Amino acid sequence: MIKNIRLIIVVSLLLYIGFKLIKKVNFHPTHKCGDVIDSFNNVNLYFNGGVGHTQGRNLAKDGYNLGIKYQCVEFVKRYYYKALNHKMPDSYGNAIDFFNPKLEDGELNKQRALFQYKNGSFTKPRVNDIVIFNKHLFNPYGHVAIVCDVTDKNITIIQQNAGAFSDMREVYEVNQINKHFYLKENVLGWLSIKGKLNGN
Repeated sequence: MIKNIRLIIVVSLLLYIGFKLIKKVNFHPTHKCGDVIDSFNNVNLYFNGGVGHTQGRNLAKDGYNLGIKYQCVEFVKRYYYKALNHKMPDSYGNAIDFFNPKLEDGELNKQRALFQYKNGSFTKPRVNDIVIFNKHLFNPYGHVAIVCDVTDKNITIIQQNAGAFSDMREVYEVNQINKHFYLKENVLGWLSIKGKLNGN
């Protein structure tokens, strides 16, 4: 019995280590880390290779922390900094940390200096909003992306480090139920410069 438990622990540990290492490997045959693969409002998205790959911290010229190259958070913060002239008071944290579950819908998220809306909000996502995805078994850090297009029934997001063979742009259906707007189940919510204080 004890031998079986030890074997399970060893195998589980080896699988975990192997999974962590594989996430750092670039399996794409034509892109290398740092290649420009898309852009939005003149802000580039860079290929990151394996989703777990890291390549040092990216700092703006004024010292503002943009994040770890070329993770999803780095693109979102670099986009807000360059395209919207916005600095977040708390410039650190993983994607999951962008969403504060203690806030009411439409309340100001002081860490990010943005208005926060829950999945199921009265406020529909708008272009330039940050969509925050929940963590899961294979990604404990969550994920963030920028809304780059909005129609009556859909939004399109643009994202960095979605995976070696994933699309940088994805379309998600927006469901409206009793005047509430819902995205995919794994979406926690979205952050916006626009809110109750400036014409929601």
